[in-house]
Amino acid sequence: MYASFFGLKHEPFSIAPDPRYLYMSERHREALAHLLYGLRGGGGFVLLSGEIGAGKTTVCRCFLEKIPKKCNVAYIFNPKLTVMELLKAACEEFGITLPVATRVTTVSDYVAPLTDFLLRTHAVGQNNVLIIDEAQNLSGRVLEQLRLLTNLETNERKLLQIILIGQPELRDILARPELEQLAQRVIARFHLEALSESETAHYIRHRMVVAGLKKAFPFDRRACRRIHQLCQGIPRRINLLCDRALLGAYARSLARVDTRMVDQAAKEVFYKPVRRGLPRLIRKLRTYWVAASMVLIGTLLLGLGLVVFFNKTLTASSAASLSARTKALSEGFVSGASPASSVATAPTPPPALPSPPPLPQTKEPSGQSTELVHVADIGALFNTVHRSQTPALRELATLWGLSPGEADPCRVGEKSRILCFSNNTTLAVVRALNRPVVLSLVDGKGQALYPLLVGLGPQAAKLRMAGQNEYVSLLSLAAAWRGDVATFWRAPAGFGAKIVDGQAHPLIDTIAAQLAAYQGEAAATGAPAVFDNALRAKLSTFQMASGLKPDGIPSPTSFMQLNRVSGVDEPSLQRLPDAVPSP
Repeated sequence: MYASFFGLKHEPFSIAPDPRYLYMSERHREALAHLLYGLRGGGGFVLLSGEIGAGKTTVCRCFLEKIPKKCNVAYIFNPKLTVMELLKAACEEFGITLPVATRVTTVSDYVAPLTDFLLRTHAVGQNNVLIIDEAQNLSGRVLEQLRLLTNLETNERKLLQIILIGQPELRDILARPELEQLAQRVIARFHLEALSESETAHYIRHRMVVAGLKKAFPFDRRACRRIHQLCQGIPRRINLLCDRALLGAYARSLARVDTRMVDQAAKEVFYKPVRRGLPRLIRKLRTYWVAASMVLIGTLLLGLGLVVFFNKTLTASSAASLSARTKALSEGFVSGASPASSVATAPTPPPALPSPPPLPQTKEPSGQSTELVHVADIGALFNTVHRSQTPALRELATLWGLSPGEADPCRVGEKSRILCFSNNTTLAVVRALNRPVVLSLVDGKGQALYPLLVGLGPQAAKLRMAGQNEYVSLLSLAAAWRGDVATFWRAPAGFGAKIVDGQAHPLIDTIAAQLAAYQGEAAATGAPAVFDNALRAKLSTFQMASGLKPDGIPSPTSFMQLNRVSGVDEPSLQRLPDAVPSP
């Protein structure tokens, strides 16, 4: 509308990401450099955050243009997805052909073809990048699944590079304790700051020139400064405000845009009043108030100085008087006179207080040492080290009465409904589950080892490997453990079937009966139980009391705790005392 009036070929301040108007400030170039560095960094996560409209999408588009042809890219715009939906979207973006579903799909139905694709492309020298925009909307479960995808790796690099782009709250989300494992895999991160005042003026002029400006630049210096103040250097807000300001100048047939037009445009665009400053009377009152405050503060400081001065004078006088009395008192004792005759006003010393009774001595238990075992390399404690998880699971299987031999222990346990379970969790959850687990540790040389955790105390843990036991402090364990565990659990009949709200199933009957026994209620008779809101609420309450996430989902960890309170025969952790047994 106003383009021809200002001598432009087209309107310069559209909010559409037109590549012709690409303006790369110093901060945008730094952000692009971080993305390119992450692409060459061997995999993991790269984080790009910034305010709304700061230019994150602009940087990402420029990044996509610079990605080499041997790199496969999957771009997800809508991250408000479940784990299954995200994996499906990633497979579709990579062009992976999924098999026709003949049953209810699971996570492995998407992870397996994705893993095969990553291995095949790596074998021919191709890289794979998954870019997720608006990543601040990702749920905790989806972020955890993304972390597990980065476990796919070779000896040289990870097979999948994940770039998270989001608003500033994305940084706060990744700083949560439960996402510490993911945060440690971020190899490059950059927060895109807003434009400075000078960059804002360059940005406005750049877009006008690209639009074909031949006449005088319509924004004066004060108008550009005002635009920066109102928009806080955010490019998208600058576009909106400049577009409306030019429209206002065109409506008045004015070739220049001043600060009043900018303020009026801000009211129309941002829908809130613009503060231009205080009226003259208020400014004068503010000046008088500042002067009066300075006088008052000066008076208070002067009074405080006088108080300190007189206090020091009285203190010196009291000290001199006390010295004189002490001297007279000592002279009276030397001459044999009584204290009362020498110094009549000598104070009577207070009676001596009785000494406090001695503290009782704590005896150290026999056969135990109060010194915890702090080690820099847990792997050096064992003569035999499990370098893969399968031998450790075989050793754990013997505690469950299984004899896997050289077979897969998970397959052997399935025949008795003793299932394998692996997850990334915390020590608090392991303590709550109260069962031996295989830990995934890293020794001092960076190599993996898999001991059994068979005992746990307030300060120490008991580890077993090939029948050899070692006691280590929890501090040493935390330095080598990244949260990955594997264990067994006894599944109830019917486990694995899809649970639909409002429908009956034998597995639901088991859950209802175990929860009723836990709450001291009589088991329901008659109609079969259904998984409704009431039963979900009971399960959530039980999960919270058991140290689990109260999501109301009958997960394996929920059944582990239900088995524990129901008296199901399962191995448990040895409870260690506060002190660690001496070797």
